[in-house]
Amino acid sequence: MHKGDLMDPEKIMDSLFRELTDDLKAMSKAKTIEEKIQYSQIINNLCESLGVLLNLASDMMGLDIDE
Repeated sequence: MHKGDLMDPEKIMDSLFRELTDDLKAMSKAKTIEEKIQYSQIINNLCESLGVLLNLASDMMGLDIDE
């Protein structure tokens, strides 16, 4: 991710979704329980991050630009 992308919510969401997709694929190929647990923790963190970002976007949509 480039430095300018750090403030672009759309690019952040795209990056998180891409990482989530990659980790889900990797988890499906994991052989051991430990690997699956590790991927599930990563996936959980990514989902929580996406949730925070989506909630923030939703809150921002409700704001009146003139305020």
